[in-house]
Formats: sequence, C-alpha cells, structure tokens
Amino acid sequence: MKTEALTIGTALMIASMTAAAGQRDYFHDTAKVIDVEPIYRNVEVSYPERECWDQEVDRYHPDGRRYTGTVLGGIIGGVVANKISRGRGRGRDAATLAGTLLGGAIGHDISQQHRGGHYTTSVERRCEVTHHTRYEEQLIGYDVTYRYKGREFTTRTNNHPGKRIPVAITVRPVGDD
Repeated sequence: MKTEALTIGTALMIASMTAAAGQRDYFHDTAKVIDVEPIYRNVEVSYPERECWDQEVDRYHPDGRRYTGTVLGGIIGGVVANKISRGRGRGRDAATLAGTLLGGAIGHDISQQHRGGHYTTSVERRCEVTHHTRYEEQLIGYDVTYRYKGREFTTRTNNHPGKRIPVAITVRPVGDD
C-alpha cells in the first residue's frame, strides 16, 4: 500500500513539474497607438448588365398550300400524253401515267413560283447580357505602430484599433528557453 501511494505521489509530482516547465506566464495590457496606415488592394470586380431594346421585325407569311397548279398540270399532262401516244393497252396507259406525273411536277413548280404571301411588321423585345469590369480599392487591413513601455512595435490588424491596442505580455525567466 505504501508502495502504491509513493508511486502515485511521484507521478503527480512529475506531472505538475512538467506542466509548470511548459507553462508560460502572461498577462494582458494595452499600448498606445501612434500610427495607423490603412492597407488597400486593387480588386477587379466583374458584374453582368442586362441591356434590352425594342426592334422591328418583318416576317413573311406564305398563303396556305395550294394544289391547283399540281392537279391542273397533271390533268393537262395526262390528256396530252394520252392523245400523243399511239396504240392501245399498256403502252398508252404508261404514257398517260408518265404525262400525268410530268405535268403535275411542272404545274407544281410553276405554282410555287407564283405563290402569294404577305409580310407583317411587329415589335419584339430583344435582350442580351454583357459583362463589365471595373477596378476598385478594397481595404484589407491596417499597419499599426504602437508604443509599449517606451519601445515601438508594428503589427497588422483587420480592424482599426482606435487609440489603444490590447497586447499580451509574456513573462519568463531570462536564459530559460
């Protein structure tokens, strides 16, 4: 039992000495600010801008589909081929069919060339997005010079410190590294 108590006591003593050796004593104080210089950086800023305008648009509207030229050409072609062809039976029927098809194709082509339609004009809203770039100065921090116990120090801060800046003072014995 004495051995266990001695072992536990020794372990606690070693642990407390180790903790004390690694411990740094410090305290907080404030120092007088003697100079504050803002730090700026030029930053490229890109932003989209939507631009819209009204534009007149002409549209062609063809008249409906017409088959009159095709049908009429087919009839005329069939009649002419039937009259021109000599003989009877299949030869005459084939010539009539060929004339009908050829006449229909010619009639279709002619009717397409003379096909009517009309134009309308309307106003449509058109928009596009363009990207613009500008450069602006952006505050990124402050270079602060302060005096503590007659000595000057410099640090960089994110915010303006005001007239005094908080400092942490570390105390340790000289020669103890």
